[in-house]
Amino acid sequence: MTEELTIDGETEQRDIWSAMRAEASAAAAGEPVLASYFHSTILRHKSLDSALAYQLASVLDHTALTATALQEVIAEAMRADPNISRCMRADISAWYERDPACDQYLTPFLYFKGFHALQSHRVAHWLWSQGRRTLALYFQSRVSEQFAVDIHPAARFGCGIMIDHATGLVVGETSVVEDDVSFLHSVTLGGSGSGTGHRHPKIGRGVMVGAGAKVLGPVSIGTGVKIAAGSLVLSDVPPHATVAGVPARIVGKSAAAPAYTMDQTLDSEE
Repeated sequence: MTEELTIDGETEQRDIWSAMRAEASAAAAGEPVLASYFHSTILRHKSLDSALAYQLASVLDHTALTATALQEVIAEAMRADPNISRCMRADISAWYERDPACDQYLTPFLYFKGFHALQSHRVAHWLWSQGRRTLALYFQSRVSEQFAVDIHPAARFGCGIMIDHATGLVVGETSVVEDDVSFLHSVTLGGSGSGTGHRHPKIGRGVMVGAGAKVLGPVSIGTGVKIAAGSLVLSDVPPHATVAGVPARIVGKSAAAPAYTMDQTLDSEE
């Protein structure tokens, strides 16, 4: 989402859901063999929240905790914490606006495991905050098995997050990710040392973290930073810098919010 956009406005929320329903209707008409799929995932639901609870429960279904039980837990979390729904809508818009392979709002919701993993984490984080840590860790485990994405339930994420491709993403317990951040695959937000307390990175607003980048320890990544693919970041990075290398060093300046443009090139230092 752009910074000027108010993501919790009722009009925008209705527009995303209306667009998704229109997309699902057109897709069902265009591919009749999938008509029942689009009906069960989108068209039979009265709200986007209801559809999300059904979708996540379907992809996380397991004999140990059935889809019906999962759906109840997810719906409970969304009723108790409206921020889950608010951020989920911003996440859908982030994919639609930043990923050229995503030409419908429906696409991340149905097909992108980065979206599924992130929304599952939002539920797990709520469970963790409620002291239901065993169930939160169960969610983490299932997400790791299903999507190859491992996010500790205690990690904190803002809204408008895009996790492109997602495979191999690892986010540690005390990590903090602010609004409007974009990750590519195989990124690690890891700890450094075996001590307790804050030991993972804080990622500022509008940051883009390139494929395979590793950010380790209690470092602070400033607003609008671009981290190049394959970089190893071990120290703080000031706002609006581009860093690259092993270990990473500043190689240039970045745009106001690299997360929006997803430009992977390195800027020349001025």
